[in-house]
Amino acid sequence: MDVTLTARKGNISKALRTQAEEGMERIGRILGRTARANITFGSQRHLHIVEMVIQARAQKIAAAGKGDSPTAALREAIEHAEHQASRYRDRRIVGKRLPKEEKVLTAPPVARPKARVEPSAEAGAAKPPRGRARAAIAVHSFPPRAAVVEPHIVKSSEAIALKPMTIEEAVKDAEFRDRELLVFHTPEGETFVLHRRRDGQMGLVAIP
Repeated sequence: MDVTLTARKGNISKALRTQAEEGMERIGRILGRTARANITFGSQRHLHIVEMVIQARAQKIAAAGKGDSPTAALREAIEHAEHQASRYRDRRIVGKRLPKEEKVLTAPPVARPKARVEPSAEAGAAKPPRGRARAAIAVHSFPPRAAVVEPHIVKSSEAIALKPMTIEEAVKDAEFRDRELLVFHTPEGETFVLHRRRDGQMGLVAIP
């Protein structure tokens, strides 16, 4: 994988480069060797922030990590990116396992041979009966085994927000971290469940 490292403040040590390359090597095994990664190191006061964007053929992953040291921030960002890459790979595997639409094949018409009639000596012999009309037969094919979709398990640490946030902040956080499910509570004490529907839109459920 092609990896680009950028430091907004200070320099990038050799240990950080090694850590970033090893993490991107693991993600590259999931997304493919043609993926590219841009990693940016920054800091705000005593907090170190690492942002990364990984571009694969059909998937773009954005992840971020924060910590009291660049190593901790980079480790968190790599874990988030690796989790998103694994989910993308699992969705592709499940999609390939789903059965295709039922195929309907039409067999060629079956022609019945006409009955052979011996010439009759009598002039008034009856004419031989005509053959029946040709018929088309529809043949249905079914998958040999019903496909079973494996359930996707979400860890509580990934689905529950620790700090209060508004609905707008929750939506932005779920989009940024590519979360399918997020349980959070507002500063007023209300609890909501934010989930991603099948059509890709976000749904909000209020818990009384």
